[in-house]
Amino acid sequence: MACTHLAEAGTVEPQSTEGCQDCLAAGHHDWVHLRLCLSCGRVGCCDSSPAKHASAHFRDAGHPVIKSFQPGEEWRWCFVDEQLG
Repeated sequence: MACTHLAEAGTVEPQSTEGCQDCLAAGHHDWVHLRLCLSCGRVGCCDSSPAKHASAHFRDAGHPVIKSFQPGEEWRWCFVDEQLG
């Protein structure tokens, strides 16, 4: 079944270009990869990172779609439907 969240996700400006916003606020720099929330522009760390802030943001805010914020990567992920797009 097609994921409507992926189809409806647009583009946003990142709130940070320095790294995971929550890690930076806590004084950490130990993220592995970065993810961009396509609802609000929040930058969080991936699930391979110790804090998993991108997933935490989905659980807290309910924003369904992230995209990779790594140079050269263009994929998106819907947390709700667990689909890659």
